[in-house]
Amino acid sequence: MINQDTEATVKLSELTKWYGPIRGIDRLSFEMYRGEVFGFLGPNGSGKTTAMRSMLGLIKPTSGYCLILGSKSVGRDVKVRNRIGYLPGIAATYDTYTARGYLNFIARMRRLDLAQEINELAARLDLGLDQHIHDLSKGNRQKVSLVQAFMHKPELLLLDEPTSGLDPIVQREFEALLAEVTQRGGSVLLSSHVLSEVEHLADRVAILKEGRALVIDEISALKAQARRCIELQFENPVRTSDFERIENMRELSASDSSIRCIVTGSEYALLKRAVELGVIEVRSEESTLEEIFMDLIGAK
Repeated sequence: MINQDTEATVKLSELTKWYGPIRGIDRLSFEMYRGEVFGFLGPNGSGKTTAMRSMLGLIKPTSGYCLILGSKSVGRDVKVRNRIGYLPGIAATYDTYTARGYLNFIARMRRLDLAQEINELAARLDLGLDQHIHDLSKGNRQKVSLVQAFMHKPELLLLDEPTSGLDPIVQREFEALLAEVTQRGGSVLLSSHVLSEVEHLADRVAILKEGRALVIDEISALKAQARRCIELQFENPVRTSDFERIENMRELSASDSSIRCIVTGSEYALLKRAVELGVIEVRSEESTLEEIFMDLIGAK
C-alpha cells in the first residue's frame, strides 16, 4: 500500500541527460513512496535505462537532480547504496564463478553474510547454486540477478526487465517477492515490456517517449480516461441522430435496436440519454494498459 504521508523514497526534479546532441531524458520529474510499485514504460530508446542509471549515480545528469532515500549523491554514498537493489536490463556477471560463489562475492562487497538468504531465494526461484554461471541458461542467469537484487532486503528496488527469460511459475514467485517488499514498506521501480505484468503489479506508471514523460498517473485513472467501446441494446429501434451532440463520444454506429460507439472519459451523458430511450443492456470493453500505451506513444 502506498504511503504518501511519509517522505518520498525517490524524487526526480527536472532530471535531464544529454549524450552530446542526443537526448537521453528530458526534464523528468516524479516521486515514489513507500509500499509502491511504480511502472516505467516506454519503447526502446525512450530513456528508461538512462533514468535508472542516473538515479543510481552510474552516469552524471546534465541538469536537474535526483533524491534517493534522502541522498543526492548515491554514487558516493555507500550506506544508501546498501539500501538499494538493482537489476540491470543486461546483467554482467563473473562467468567463472558458480552462482553461489558469485552471490557470496556480492554479499562480501556489501559486508554482509547472506548465505541463508541466498539459499532461501534460490530455493524459491528453483535455482541451482553450484553450477558455473557460464553453463547456465538465460532464465537461470536471470534468477541469479534476481537473487542478488533481493537478497539484502533493500528498501528500494530498481528492476529493468526483471522477468525476461523466466517461466510462468517463477514469474509468480517473483510477484510474491515484490509483494513482500511493498508489505514491509519498500518501493519498486519496475521497467518492463510486458505491459500486462505492469498492469497487474504497479500502482502508478510513467509512460516515456523520446526521453520525456507523456503521462504519470495511477493505472485506474488512466483507464478512466481511456477510450472504451460501448454497446447499448434498446427495446425499440434507435438512430445515430438520437445521440447527436453527446460529449466524449465518437465512431457511433446504429443497427436496428442497438448502438455501438467509442467513449473517452465520462460516460454520464451517453448513459443518461440511453436511459431516456429505454436501454435494456449495456456492454463495455475497457482498454487494457497496452492499448492505452499504444494510443499515447502513437499520438504524442
